[in-house]
Amino acid sequence: MSPVAPRWHKFWTGMRTLLGDDAYERYLAHCRARHPDCTPLDRGAFYVAELDRRWRQVNRCC
Repeated sequence: MSPVAPRWHKFWTGMRTLLGDDAYERYLAHCRARHPDCTPLDRGAFYVAELDRRWRQVNRCC
């Protein structure tokens, strides 16, 4: 393996976290750690719930 590969992986993981692309994976890890008795949402339901959470408080026209 090249010496660049670990740095590239670390960079890519950081970018996914920064952009929120790993939100579902972090949600699953949280559910496993904190709520092992509950069934987590599937990916589609999680996406809809996150959209609702983000846009619920927006009440302006422009």
